[in-house]
Amino acid sequence: MSPHLDLTAPYPPLVRRIETEATVENGEILRIDHFLNHRIEPAFIFEMAHELARRLSYFQPNVVLTAEASGIAPALVVAQTLSVPLVYAKKYSPQVESPSISRIIPSPTKGGHTRLVLSQRYLTAGQRVVIVDDFLANGRTAIALIEMAREAGAEVMGAGFIVEKRFKHGREHIQALNVPVATLAQVERLAEKHAVLTQPVEA
Repeated sequence: MSPHLDLTAPYPPLVRRIETEATVENGEILRIDHFLNHRIEPAFIFEMAHELARRLSYFQPNVVLTAEASGIAPALVVAQTLSVPLVYAKKYSPQVESPSISRIIPSPTKGGHTRLVLSQRYLTAGQRVVIVDDFLANGRTAIALIEMAREAGAEVMGAGFIVEKRFKHGREHIQALNVPVATLAQVERLAEKHAVLTQPVEA
């Protein structure tokens, strides 16, 4: 990897918004869905995803992979910036053209389990894949996507996330699979009313 490439450098516009606008529910839920994944600000999503694409471009991917649904917005902009297709694993209506690859992952926020499904028509052997999602927490979704891509014969070059919850330790599980991780903001812990970031930026 290039010695000049910092995959986890804080992206100041995002870090400042988390520091000033994020709320915490029940001491464990970080709320920034007013600009990231429920109410989406297109210009800001473009800025963040463009920076993520800049970092992931080092891996020279030819496809971006994400999961339905909140990963689609940033992944689409990353794919557009890199001029490669976007493929997403279906979650809510997991009926795809055969042959397909699937994984079942636990859903800690909703309870129960969720099935992710990909058609092998759209993810094929020899492709160079980067995974993109909005949040990295425990890493279960990303790990499932890595496994599915490898089962299809693709090579997973890296994974990029807008926000990482470091206290959930997902990074360690992904890196154990020899997949580098890029993030724009790293939340070290959640205090009673605010997020504490690993790499705050100066005003």
